Amino acid sequence: MALEMRTRCERCETAPLSPDGPALICSYECTFCDACGAALGRLCPNCGGELVARPRRAG
Repeated sequence: MALEMRTRCERCETAPLSPDGPALICSYECTFCDACGAALGRLCPNCGGELVARPRRAG
């Protein structure tokens, strides 16, 4: 099963997230930009899990 590379932050939805750009995810693949992840204390508001750097995928 492949990791879903979501293109929008679930909190601010303002800037598209590219597959090769920085983003944070939890184990359920909830996705946040770096700024929102920092504002959330690197904890997912949906499941309470840790937000970690999403692996980057080549275009």
